[in-house]
Amino acid sequence: MIIDSRAFARAGLLGNPSDGYFGKTISLSIKNFGAHILLYQSPELVIEPQEADANVFRNVYHLRDTVSLIGYNGGIPIIKAAIKKFCDYCDDNGIKLSNKNFTIRYHSSIPRQVGLAGSSAIIIATLKALMQFYSIEIPLHLLPNIALQAETQEMGINAGLQDRVIQCYEGCVHMDFNKPQIEEYGYGVYTPIDPNLLPKLYIAYKTDLGKVSGKVLNEIRSKYDKGDEHVISTLKTIADLADQGAEAIKNRDYDLLGELINANFDNRCKIMSISDSNMELINTARNCGASSSFTGSGGAIIGVYQDDEMLKRLVYSLKKINARVIKPYMI
Repeated sequence: MIIDSRAFARAGLLGNPSDGYFGKTISLSIKNFGAHILLYQSPELVIEPQEADANVFRNVYHLRDTVSLIGYNGGIPIIKAAIKKFCDYCDDNGIKLSNKNFTIRYHSSIPRQVGLAGSSAIIIATLKALMQFYSIEIPLHLLPNIALQAETQEMGINAGLQDRVIQCYEGCVHMDFNKPQIEEYGYGVYTPIDPNLLPKLYIAYKTDLGKVSGKVLNEIRSKYDKGDEHVISTLKTIADLADQGAEAIKNRDYDLLGELINANFDNRCKIMSISDSNMELINTARNCGASSSFTGSGGAIIGVYQDDEMLKRLVYSLKKINARVIKPYMI
């Protein structure tokens, strides 16, 4: 039997990056891109290397460009971390795994390191495949925690629950990570939002802006841990935008939603350094009349547009700065 498992890209709509700081977010599952796992029984446990894991290059420039785009590690360390945390969960819960091995193969169409959560998608698709292979059910609200631990505990990546929650739940979800809830239960309050209530949304991304999101967020984490009042108050303001956004979506007040999306990015600028290339991405979209904010840590943006004419302007203008525009597919 061949197990076929998938997890999709995600785009943060509001609240970024408050999810790692007892904040609130709204996020979307984007089915235009995804991570794909094939798993089947075999005599030994084998993780098949893919192109991202290659150690043979055409020349030094090929190596440099590859490292710049996908980092020093491919997908194999991510899959190893996912398998380890799966085993840890089973051990902690007294679950004995059957004595059988597997071969696992991965593929991802998610643009790397532009804020669409490619790494966590590989982890979640792997966990889903392992659950099916070993006939083990992990409660949905706990699955994001296991995925997060694979990155934070095993790989030392600074990350929050948001990406993993939406990739497990899919659709559109409002997430409340308030401190009492997290400290008592270890997970947030996750409230689905009907995707049919959402306005016309676009996503634009530039692959040449890719950078490891954990490194981007380390600056905020350091200041937050030191009790920086400016950072703490700004993150609270950003978190509140998620609540306001949920009401705006419910009331179909899309003009307000666009203003909140812009405010999310503008507040983020108060506590983070934004590169010129990323600012160009944001401003190009806003000059077309659309709202714009990061989907994650930079390299990709999301916003509301009004009509097909505005979408055409977005496609034309963003193409001139080497950015691709898509309409997110969620259902």
